[in-house]
Amino acid sequence: MTRSLATLTDLVTAVRRAIDVRTDWTDTAELVADQLRAHLPGPEILTPEQRLGQADRVAGHLLHTEPDGTFSILGLVWRPGQTTRIHDHITWCVVGVLAGNEHEELFDDALNPVDTRGNPPGAVSGFAPPGDIHRIRNVGAETAISLHVYGTDISRVGSSARRYYN
Repeated sequence: MTRSLATLTDLVTAVRRAIDVRTDWTDTAELVADQLRAHLPGPEILTPEQRLGQADRVAGHLLHTEPDGTFSILGLVWRPGQTTRIHDHITWCVVGVLAGNEHEELFDDALNPVDTRGNPPGAVSGFAPPGDIHRIRNVGAETAISLHVYGTDISRVGSSARRYYN
């Protein structure tokens, strides 16, 4: 087994343990964030081809879906200048930056900016609705790669976004 697969296996096991606590979404996001910090892989969790990204959009790569649908793990590749629309989520989400820098803007319910943060490699954050309205961009000159753990079966629901605001 390659190091990336062993790391993914370890992360999946750790996320299962966090979810097995059976608490609310906010606490679950915090527990999963703690596990992602402890098991954050490097960008080699994606193949060299996957790490290239796509010219026209952020590239998402499904790495794991839990058989019972409780969570999914995706690798996202952000080329310079790529961004999401302002959005919120259908469930809790935890993000760890593996390479590059992601710039995150947070908004209140009226879409007023309330915070910004730069997320360098190693940064891990988690959140749960409500209060999860944000936009992510790659404002750097290099490709950014992040790992996203969502509290749902992304292959079934299609997207973690609940609403887009722009």
